[in-house]
Amino acid sequence: MKLSVIGCGYLGAVHATAMASLGHEVVGIDVDEERISLLSDGKAPFFEPGLDDLLTQARDLGALTFSTDISLAQGAAVHFVAVGTPQRPDGDGADLRFVDSAIAALLPILGLGDLVVGKSTVPVGTAGRLAEQIRSTGARLVWNPEFLREGFAIEDTLRPDRLVYGVTQNGSAERDVSILDEIYRPAIDAGTPRVVTDYATAELVKVSANAFLATKISFINAMAEIAEVTGADVTQLADAIGFDARIGRRFLNAGIGFGGGCLPKDIRAFSARAEELGVGQSVRFLREVDAINLRRRQRVAELIADAFDGEPQDRHVAVLGLAFKPDSDDTRDSPALDVAQRLHDAGAVVHAYDPAAIDTARRIAPDLHFAESVDNAVREAEVVVVATEWREFREMLPESISQVTRSRTIIDARNCLDPQAWRAAGWDYRGMGRP
Repeated sequence: MKLSVIGCGYLGAVHATAMASLGHEVVGIDVDEERISLLSDGKAPFFEPGLDDLLTQARDLGALTFSTDISLAQGAAVHFVAVGTPQRPDGDGADLRFVDSAIAALLPILGLGDLVVGKSTVPVGTAGRLAEQIRSTGARLVWNPEFLREGFAIEDTLRPDRLVYGVTQNGSAERDVSILDEIYRPAIDAGTPRVVTDYATAELVKVSANAFLATKISFINAMAEIAEVTGADVTQLADAIGFDARIGRRFLNAGIGFGGGCLPKDIRAFSARAEELGVGQSVRFLREVDAINLRRRQRVAELIADAFDGEPQDRHVAVLGLAFKPDSDDTRDSPALDVAQRLHDAGAVVHAYDPAAIDTARRIAPDLHFAESVDNAVREAEVVVVATEWREFREMLPESISQVTRSRTIIDARNCLDPQAWRAAGWDYRGMGRP
């Protein structure tokens, strides 16, 4: 099938590449010339494991092209809209300018029977509004939210844990479902659960999933706050309650909190939209979820300051990790980068290292000192902070690190290290919510 993907940022580039790998003929469209140039050369403009290889394979097979010219999308049977919906600069709501611009650009080239498929995360009610515009061209709209995890985006696109189709409740619904089923045929044949629903439910699936995940993470971080004043161990607490099948252990990891380009802005936009709909009280708890999350960053900064008796000025700190999560170079709203910047602003001498996110971090925080390796970052450090749980950091040997640091204090902001091993090697180990 001939497909177009409008918007070739993280979501769009991955989706276009994955669809081409399934045998579809795909053209990716974006207004960013530098991004298009990189993608055309088989290079992703961001770090995602395996994407460069898949890009090159699809390009060499002639199944995937990229352009800034929207007219090249004409003739595609299906147009995926995969542009970003960042937080508005003047409030908590979602900024829909890119979605609206993408639809406006598509309208002149849409024809009778074409299908537009929304993948962007949008406030409930957006799809219905856009469908009215699209209907005038004879085309139709389906909302098909994405559920990508950075670091696992290819897997999540090709082998998703569920597919959701938001369709209009009219005579075209069955036809639209069959088209999407054909596009996602390998996943459908593999037994991937499929939910066919209305626009509003499809829009709510994504934001409510993110809200639930954010709530679970902030819940265990709230327990960490209590553990820190009572002497309890939040990691053992999480293990114990995680055995309850109703709760589960996944994402009950206390630490520095969540970040990135999705969860923080999505829960804020969800709250803002609920307020607009007159049901803000229904998700008012998300404001506290957000507040708990942000407090954990401050708590890490306090632990570091305490290691210096409250005087971090001119003291040397190594921050290991800058991306908001491992296997990503995304530093948007990154707790790790936030802590590094707080330390710098407090006068500390910060040397930071990340396996993938140095370049993206440098654009946001150019005043930090960036190291090329763990050894370079920790050399002469008085305090070492593990701020992102990259495997490279989880597997560090405390005896080896001891040979280059100035002193032996480590702040495990992700609770990803073995406290006993580090303490046995003579380190002052301090975790989050751990005695």
